[in-house]
Amino acid sequence: MRGVGPDRSTTRPVPWWLPVPAVLGGLFVVVPVLAMVGRVDWGSFVALVTSPASRTALGLSLGTAAATTGIAFVLGYPLAVLFARSRSRWTGVARAVVLLPLVLPPVVGGLALLAAFGRLGPVGGFLDDHGLRIAFTTTAVVIAQTFVSMPFLVASIEGALRVGGDRYERVAATLGAGPTRTFLTVTTPRILPGITSGLVLCFARALGEFGATLTFAGSLQGVTRTLPLEIYLQREIDPDTAVALSLVLVVVAVVVIGVSSLRDRGAVA
Repeated sequence: MRGVGPDRSTTRPVPWWLPVPAVLGGLFVVVPVLAMVGRVDWGSFVALVTSPASRTALGLSLGTAAATTGIAFVLGYPLAVLFARSRSRWTGVARAVVLLPLVLPPVVGGLALLAAFGRLGPVGGFLDDHGLRIAFTTTAVVIAQTFVSMPFLVASIEGALRVGGDRYERVAATLGAGPTRTFLTVTTPRILPGITSGLVLCFARALGEFGATLTFAGSLQGVTRTLPLEIYLQREIDPDTAVALSLVLVVVAVVVIGVSSLRDRGAVA
């Protein structure tokens, strides 16, 4: 006897024409990447990407991106919760300000950071008077990356919170759970896929950050020259090295996004 359950092939119909722009959209991304792969000098690829400058830049990028992701989570997760749950009329204004780096050119963000944390800025001047310098240091790299990448995490987590609603939180409150316990045992576990996606987006954006980092932190080898800055420098000096390092950055990004996709599929399953 044939099953009476719904046929999965007919439960999610799509217009017949939809695959056409979808394929074009995929090719728009894939073709440039494949073209770059075709330009790689594979005979000297290993030597190019393992040079001292390349390894230092890659290590700095990975380290600062990891630090940025941790800081963005600590600061951004509470913001996302407040944006999703607050009923204040000022929430929209606060959200617009926090998400502003999403639409600002990175160079403008770097200038804003320099104005605030530079030696002549209100925060930077105060810290400089006490022997702490931020601009053009590795700390400046993390600050610049956090400034431009945290909004991605906030937007992702806020979206997950809004979609999930607050019904379970209200039920937990009626059962006697306090706000902190509800936040840790109900809210956070329910939106783990959204949190994971936000962390991945944040890390990937921090890993590829260029404009704000160059403007605010400069390009000092071993201190502030991340992999995107090294690629930009090598583009004028040695195009083969620039292409090889670009491919390394692409591979790292693919691995990060692939791991996130596997986690999301596991959560859904």
